[in-house]
Amino acid sequence: MLGTMMDYPLTINHILWRLERLFPRKPVVTQRLEEGQATRSSYGEVAARVHRLASALSRAGIRPGDRVATFAWNTQTHLECYFAIPCMGAVMHTLNIRLFPAQLEYIVNHAEDKAVFLDRSLVPAFEPLIGKVPTVQLVVLMNEGPEPSAAFREAFPQVVDYEEFLRSGDEHFAWPRIDERQAAAMCYTSGTTGNPKGVVYTHRSTVLHSLVAALPDSMGLSERDVVMYAVPMFHANAWGIPYAAALVGASQVFPNRYLDAERLVNLIEREGVTVSAGVPTIWIPILDLLEKTGRKLPTLKRVICGGSAAPPALIAGLAQHGIQLIHAWGMTETSPLGSLCRMRSWLDDLPDDQKLAVRSTQGTIVPLVECRIVDLESGQELPWDGKSVGELQVRGPYITGTYYNDPAASEKFMDGWLRTGDVATIDPDGYIRLVDRTKDLVKSGGEWISSVEVENHLMAHPKVLEAAVIGLPHPRWQERPVAAVVPRPEHKDDITAEELREFLAQRVAKWWLPDEFVFVPEVPKTSVGKFDKKVLREQLAQVAQRWAQS
Repeated sequence: MLGTMMDYPLTINHILWRLERLFPRKPVVTQRLEEGQATRSSYGEVAARVHRLASALSRAGIRPGDRVATFAWNTQTHLECYFAIPCMGAVMHTLNIRLFPAQLEYIVNHAEDKAVFLDRSLVPAFEPLIGKVPTVQLVVLMNEGPEPSAAFREAFPQVVDYEEFLRSGDEHFAWPRIDERQAAAMCYTSGTTGNPKGVVYTHRSTVLHSLVAALPDSMGLSERDVVMYAVPMFHANAWGIPYAAALVGASQVFPNRYLDAERLVNLIEREGVTVSAGVPTIWIPILDLLEKTGRKLPTLKRVICGGSAAPPALIAGLAQHGIQLIHAWGMTETSPLGSLCRMRSWLDDLPDDQKLAVRSTQGTIVPLVECRIVDLESGQELPWDGKSVGELQVRGPYITGTYYNDPAASEKFMDGWLRTGDVATIDPDGYIRLVDRTKDLVKSGGEWISSVEVENHLMAHPKVLEAAVIGLPHPRWQERPVAAVVPRPEHKDDITAEELREFLAQRVAKWWLPDEFVFVPEVPKTSVGKFDKKVLREQLAQVAQRWAQS
């Protein structure tokens, strides 16, 4: 027996309909180059421009299924692309602006992008692709910045200004009926090993992800919120926040390319931001600024933090300023929201130190997603006892089941589960604690050392701003940990390896202690703000060479 419900497609067009009909007066703000200046608009104005943009794309020859790339910062114009491209049936492809030219060339050609929406400030980063991306027929220049050279304009069949392009479209575009399983957007992984891999999101997966993201025990977004995400729109659809915020009618504030702590704090303060999101490397300097200046952010109630494990010291520090850090976990492959850390009601009476320990986990899996942990060697499923350590695997309606046009994709999947590459424990309440990435675990003398746990303890030291731990080849122990430490500026001349070793000795097993502490001005970061341990291993290779010679 079948039910009687309408088989109505779940598409991004519905989110656009809500934005246009229910929330047209809600503000949309984009930070400009001049400090304190912003472009102000509304969802109603955005929706009207989305109609024109879709019409202009159609007139320019873009058809359903064509890939249309964006190479841009977080701005209103980028949001307009987020709606116009998939709602007309094309596929939005967000290009990661921080990838190397060779990776970008591979991605554009692999996806066969037909058009690119390009921020003027990023033209120099796109210029190395001239003559190497033959499928690109149209380049649309957006936002502030210098005009491209004549050589750039001559390199592509059509280069046009965004506002001029909009004027070529009609005020009302007749949206096509779209199958909910049709491709809506695609994003490539960061490509830390091998070529980046393409993940293709459907309309259905995007709508389901938006609904889950907005739930009270997820990001908890509502119409009353003002949302500012430092998560880049060029990576994993900005964690799905642009769509989730529009779905519920929350106002959106865009930082553009200005992501230093001072300007972000000013923007949050000026616009009354209530919810924000970003990786730990965004929030560490913001907390440092608040503590040094005594400034307050009274409207900011919570931040969603993911990308890498947030140090407990960061969670506790922001809490002292009345800001709740909600730890999240996800991947490009998971749309990306996989888990969030919310305190369950039965944990309310725990002592503060135990509550902090819970908040430092990656939380519980979100609705519609299932998870398990699997033994790294046998492949057997492990119990949720908070002790067993295995690879975290997930499945669900917005988890990718393969990679785009990639014959070798099968190795990342097991019996219908995505192999995340993250090593974790899960306790009886379902709280996930990431131990490490499989590639970043340190195996010393046949035993595993969690680089993440050692990093978290190091970053709790009052003299440490950032710390990354890697394993390096050792002639006796197979691998030994080495810590790269960024001191706080006021302690760069008085911090010592001895005090850090003594500090750690009270918190981890003796054999977990790093063999060496290397003080560095900064830890290299990946294109999405995570510690780049591959580059760090190359930078510290001389340590392993010295061990081998001793």
